[in-house]
Amino acid sequence: MQNRRIIEICANSAQSCAEAEAGGATRVELCAAIPEGGTTPSYGEIKTAQDLTSNIDINIIIRPRGGDFLYTPAEIQSMLYDIEMAKQLNVHGVVVGCLTKEGEVDLELLKRLVQAAKPLSVTFHRAFDVCKDPFVALEQIIEAGCDRILTSGQQADAVAGIPLIAQLVEKAGDRIIIMPGCGVRENNIAKIEAETGAKEFHTSAREMVYSKMEYRNENVPMGSSVVTSEFETVQTDRKKVALYL
Repeated sequence: MQNRRIIEICANSAQSCAEAEAGGATRVELCAAIPEGGTTPSYGEIKTAQDLTSNIDINIIIRPRGGDFLYTPAEIQSMLYDIEMAKQLNVHGVVVGCLTKEGEVDLELLKRLVQAAKPLSVTFHRAFDVCKDPFVALEQIIEAGCDRILTSGQQADAVAGIPLIAQLVEKAGDRIIIMPGCGVRENNIAKIEAETGAKEFHTSAREMVYSKMEYRNENVPMGSSVVTSEFETVQTDRKKVALYL
């Protein structure tokens, strides 16, 4: 059991957290607004996730909006308030990321976020994948005191990013965890593991969930995001989670 893969599930709801636990995952990253790449979930969603689970680590993303990772003073204040909420709820950790306009890690802000989050675990999210120099960023994120980096190897998915992920794992050593994510599936995780040396993996393991609504008006969309139907959502499935272990 000592060499068992550590699976982190990108959970889009409290129920997905419960499914992740039932499937054997070690940890979840709880997010709202998955189509935007994930934003901070509400107090209620986090608390419900805790109520529905008993033995899984819950990390929450601290991201006030979709888009880039260059934040205004108001957005930074929102992030600090959300970190405080995470600490009050006693979650396992937070997931953060911030860049300068030049595409470098905003080290000053990152240190501020890490300090605010103590004693929670801190993961640097896929802002890493759009930074200018991944090896400089690696050292800065280590300096700031983060525990892991979530990355697709600066490619569209982790399989394409295997060469860089392998280099990062080697350079990181035991100083920080490099966790491949994006496009990690049950049919490619063994390849990613073998070719990178990574021990922790980030995936969603979701299935479609169909609405039980009988009356439907499909002519009125509720948002601007491209969706196939207002009557379809996705949720982590415990059976799919188990396939990664």
